[in-house]
Amino acid sequence: MCRLQNKQEKPNGKRPYSAREILKYIGPGLLVTVGFIDPGNWASNISAGSDYGYTLLWMVTLSTIMLILLQHNVAHLGIATGDCLAEAASKHLRPAVSRTLLATAVLASVSTALAEILGGAIALELLFGLPIRLGAVMVLVLVLWLLLTNSYRRLEKFIIGFVSIIGFSFLYELSIVNVDWGQAAQGWVMPAFPHGSMPVIMAVLGAVVMPHNLFLHSEVIQSREWNKKDPAVIKKQLRFEFVDTLFSMVIGWCINSAMIILAAAAFFSRGASVTELSQAQRILEPMLGKGAAVVFGVALLFSGISSATTAGMAGGTIIAGFFKQPYDIKQKHTKFGVAAILAAATSAIFLISDPFQGLVYSQMFLSIQLPFTIFLQIYLTSSKRVMGEYRNSAAHQAVLIVIAAAVTALNIMLIISL
Repeated sequence: MCRLQNKQEKPNGKRPYSAREILKYIGPGLLVTVGFIDPGNWASNISAGSDYGYTLLWMVTLSTIMLILLQHNVAHLGIATGDCLAEAASKHLRPAVSRTLLATAVLASVSTALAEILGGAIALELLFGLPIRLGAVMVLVLVLWLLLTNSYRRLEKFIIGFVSIIGFSFLYELSIVNVDWGQAAQGWVMPAFPHGSMPVIMAVLGAVVMPHNLFLHSEVIQSREWNKKDPAVIKKQLRFEFVDTLFSMVIGWCINSAMIILAAAAFFSRGASVTELSQAQRILEPMLGKGAAVVFGVALLFSGISSATTAGMAGGTIIAGFFKQPYDIKQKHTKFGVAAILAAATSAIFLISDPFQGLVYSQMFLSIQLPFTIFLQIYLTSSKRVMGEYRNSAAHQAVLIVIAAAVTALNIMLIISL
């Protein structure tokens, strides 16, 4: 990978690792987490909470469980083979098939980056009154600077800091609203399909289980490689990876849940349907005070910047994979991928008349592309030719197929409901 300029060599895989060393492994999962607490999630979750209260929290729970299993599986691909999902597709599928699948992944990355940059621009409008298009260009320039001038290790620290700011912001917001925790607990575990909710349900699914993040995780997980030739080390890496993935995805579940709960407590309980993120901030200010509105805008800004950064990395990973190459920001294919994905997304923003609906529909597109990426992942990670002894067990493969079938069924329900 870059192979992300961060390999750590261990003399052997025999010595047990301390808790401190395990904590040092935390990081790749948090980069993935940023992708599903992005502005697209904000739009989907606030729409879910303001229109349907606590009843759609179950979709965050279901999506996160799916995400843990999928991310854990795709990380195995990166650890066991040394290839990310895009590289493996190019190496092990017929060119016409791999290029078609990766082309849809590129479109998904553009859709993702659009939501991230647009969210950052909306935040700049809320905080400083800047026009959306100017804000989008400013976010683009900042993200390109972060990606083109900083090492992976430094970026990882930035992202962890951004996630912390977002998380603490929502803790503050929740502390000043009256939450019906009984209804929330029921909403987390009781599936419900209120009339007209399918587009929002699919937007929540697409906003949590994001296809570009599967490509990204299989790449960035390799930043923790030590000695791929030692089976003991690989097995230890696989265990550490699961700790990182589970820890990071649970943080994402908490923040996504907090978005819906905040919207349910602040908006749905008062009969206020939210159709714009700026409207959400305007409603929050008289209800909860100016401080709450400012915190909302700041968290949205950091969400947009950090998730646009990881979207750019995912785009670079996929484009480099077209050429059977790893992500390396010093190489031309990666640079082109990063710049092209982010520039295309920013250009699309100039064509959008309704930013909030643009965010929601971008997430719906991700959910539609998602089955293609999941079936690609299952094929590769179940192949002995690709994975060797680390291929999926029959039980694991069955679980992944159930997830793929569920996502496909939900997409069919979405199409029927439109």
